[in-house]
Amino acid sequence: MMINPASVMKIMSAKNKFTENHPKFMSFLNAVFSPGIEEGTILEITVTKPGQNPVTSNIKVQQSDLELLEQLRELGR
Repeated sequence: MMINPASVMKIMSAKNKFTENHPKFMSFLNAVFSPGIEEGTILEITVTKPGQNPVTSNIKVQQSDLELLEQLRELGR
């Protein structure tokens, strides 16, 4: 599969802007993910929109999820 260099540059620019806007969140992600995530790890996220009740969901990490995360990590380098 051929990756479009322009698309990669656009993604990297968006990632850099996100990191600039949310440095504490990126530090959190680095702290959690740098030692590696194991299969069976539970990831949970809560989204609270203004004026609405929080909505929470979670996933139990599977091997295929780890493979996807590795591919995304490689793309981001």
